Amino acid sequence: MRNILKPALLVGPLLLFLAAAYVVPFLGVVSWSFTLPEPGLQNYANALTDELILSVFLRTFRICLFVTVFAVVAAYAIALVWVRGTPGQRLAAEVCILIPFWISVLTRAFGWVALLSNRGLINTWLTQLGVISEPLTLVRNEFGVILGMTHFLIPFAVFPIASAMRSLDERVLLAARGMGASRTRTFWQVFLPMTAPGVLGAAIIVFVFSLGFFITPAILGGGRSVMAAELIYLRIFQSPNWGLGAAISVLMMVVVGLLLGLLMRYARPKSMLS
Repeated sequence: MRNILKPALLVGPLLLFLAAAYVVPFLGVVSWSFTLPEPGLQNYANALTDELILSVFLRTFRICLFVTVFAVVAAYAIALVWVRGTPGQRLAAEVCILIPFWISVLTRAFGWVALLSNRGLINTWLTQLGVISEPLTLVRNEFGVILGMTHFLIPFAVFPIASAMRSLDERVLLAARGMGASRTRTFWQVFLPMTAPGVLGAAIIVFVFSLGFFITPAILGGGRSVMAAELIYLRIFQSPNWGLGAAISVLMMVVVGLLLGLLMRYARPKSMLS
């Protein structure tokens, strides 16, 4: 009995705090979705039939999919250098991974604006070099949003992939090389499949995080690439239509819950934790 009671006393306050901070407010949002402005399911019907909302959902999932692919590919390359590179390469990879965590998302978003705007550094340099005659439209569109979100989320994808790489049995790779497989074949047929759980975990983490992005799409999208989080903000604070905004929030939470279920089902903890 004591063996059960002691962990419960340690974990209990944390669970109560999480319930008070997250569960209770979310239940309030669920209540709004069914009761405002009138009791019923009309908010969910509107969210699933309104063309504007559906277009925002489609844009959100499209952007999140692109961000996930780009972030995971870049993170895989960085993790490969971090885990299997020389000491100097590992140090450089660690710097690339850790420094972004020290810079706020707002600062990074405005940094990309300074780089990508019509009078930003990139357009200025390209114009001075004669590569282009007119500034390229790199912000206030989906390109800028995808670039900014990918840059922010790459470090979050590195850790599960690196953990999966560190858990590999080197003897398997040596056996493949001993059987005559080239480095390229060993990578594609042995190394990559064995790190697939880490890749899946990283992909789901990035996709879930990107679904809730607000600041980066709002700044780099300039109101032209509205995503679900910004739509919820507009419906609750500017329309205002709290019931519809709450219904959209609940639908997004359902999607996140399903993705987390996939993560728990297919990405084993031993593949994600070193």
